[in-house]
Amino acid sequence: MLLWIAFSLMTAAAILAVLWPLRTGAATRAAGTADADLAVYRDQLAEIARDRATGLIGTAEGEAARAEVARRILRATAEIGQEGAVSGGDRRRRLVAAIALVGVPLLAGGLYLWLGSPLYPPQPLAQRLEAQPNPSDIAILIRKVETHLEANPDDGRGYEVVAPIYARIGRFDDAARAWANAIRLLGPSAVRETGLGEALMAQAGGVVTGAAKSAFEAALAADPKDPKARYFLGLAAEQDGRNAQAAAIWSALAADTPADAPWRGLLGDALARVGAEMPAPAAASGPGAADVAAAESLTPAQRQQMIRGMVERLEARLAEQGDDIDGWLRLMRAWSVLGDGAKAKSAAGQARQHFAGDTAALGRIDALARELGLGS
Repeated sequence: MLLWIAFSLMTAAAILAVLWPLRTGAATRAAGTADADLAVYRDQLAEIARDRATGLIGTAEGEAARAEVARRILRATAEIGQEGAVSGGDRRRRLVAAIALVGVPLLAGGLYLWLGSPLYPPQPLAQRLEAQPNPSDIAILIRKVETHLEANPDDGRGYEVVAPIYARIGRFDDAARAWANAIRLLGPSAVRETGLGEALMAQAGGVVTGAAKSAFEAALAADPKDPKARYFLGLAAEQDGRNAQAAAIWSALAADTPADAPWRGLLGDALARVGAEMPAPAAASGPGAADVAAAESLTPAQRQQMIRGMVERLEARLAEQGDDIDGWLRLMRAWSVLGDGAKAKSAAGQARQHFAGDTAALGRIDALARELGLGS
């Protein structure tokens, strides 16, 4: 109630401040002065006529005086006309000002009563975000996960989901805490330990700290072939000035890396920094030129058996080195092409187990499974 009284007083003061200069009076006073002058001039004309009749002034002097008074009368009459025009303009301005000053508050009040109400309770930011969330807004999605984790602090999967998102948007402290909680609740894995190590590195501006190095070593213990852990342990050796050890680590990683791996260029640059050459890439998992030539001379049944043998070799390699997401996708597609849907679905399940903490890899696996009609 006090708020409404204050608003009313402020509005009244504003209206008064605008209308006061437009009040009547100036034009009325000017018109009254002109009328008094006309009365004086008329008296002067009458006096001149009397003086001429009694012979007090001559004809020439009388005409001259009469002409002068007539000029004054004309000037006063013109001033009265101007004052009347000004007075009419003032009235129009006052009318417009009154309409504006009364209409604007009424319009604003009507809009406020239509679009809002002083009786509505306050809505905190979190409540407004929950009302109509925009799925494309990453901040809202993060807030949802954080709210869930506040209510369920032992949900390791929630920490594992939000940790890489924190890292992607530059919240490295939160990413490190989330990865640490995921490891505490779900146990260590190569993906979780490398995620923690990368977050700790980002906190330190790209330096492989002692804590980050321990995380990468734990990742390597969980998966001796993990390429991220091997690369960053080589980087730790380089930053410590042990270039020979860094070269040995990176050379071994490059020898195990396929020619089409996206990180081969990064490895080449790293090896060049420590004065080592890039070794030959690992053998490709697909058929070579000799295999293709031999397949052309086979019968359809023999060719089918040859293809099945290559797919089985790929399956055996992935059983030992399960961190090759592209290999798993090739295996799923190969079994599907061969008409063995059960094995294709089994390959999808194994791939999901290997990349349980990698949301990007899981998305690729699920997308291909839907494409091949393998279900979830």
